[in-house]
Amino acid sequence: MSEDHSKKSVVVCDTQPITAEGLRSLLASAGDLEFLASLNSLEAATQMVAIRAPDIVIVDKGFGMRAVLDWIHDLKLTDATPAITVWGVSMTEAEALRLLQAGARGIVRKTAALEPILSCLRTVASGRSWMEDCVFRDSIRQERYPRSELTPREQQVLEMVEQGFKNKEIGLELGIRPGTVKIHLKHIFEKTGVRGRYGLAISGLKERGLVSMVS
Repeated sequence: MSEDHSKKSVVVCDTQPITAEGLRSLLASAGDLEFLASLNSLEAATQMVAIRAPDIVIVDKGFGMRAVLDWIHDLKLTDATPAITVWGVSMTEAEALRLLQAGARGIVRKTAALEPILSCLRTVASGRSWMEDCVFRDSIRQERYPRSELTPREQQVLEMVEQGFKNKEIGLELGIRPGTVKIHLKHIFEKTGVRGRYGLAISGLKERGLVSMVS
């Protein structure tokens, strides 16, 4: 059967086949998305990517964070370039950030409404990143001041936090004590209105237009 190349193909790799069937039904009514296959292992997903080159691969966090992160890493070593979306029943801030930094483009809950799921798939298919802001609802608030209000040192600390550096590593790199790093972070939180280092990292991705967030 010939494929309709005007549609973006979607592969689902999930621990629960019934979930994949629900997505198949959802995509049946989407004119721009096409359900390609349902798989039950990361190894099968790797083979499918190599053989069929789907546009989007949805992976269940239920396989385990370490396994999913390793799979994303290994896939990046190949010539394959699918838009990877990770979904799960729950998702912590730390998990979402690690997945985005590893190369995932989409982060969505399995319990999300139909429209957010479709929005996620369409966004990642276009080459951008997407995630639900509910994952970071406790960290991201409306920023009080533009980042230009930060001091040069605070800007340095902020940039390193966004890259995933820990306080001790930031201190070593900048030649300051970890306690001084904490003080700078306290001032950054107060000025930006963002709570927590994960919130800062995601806020930085948003500011650079690398990730769209939808409630």
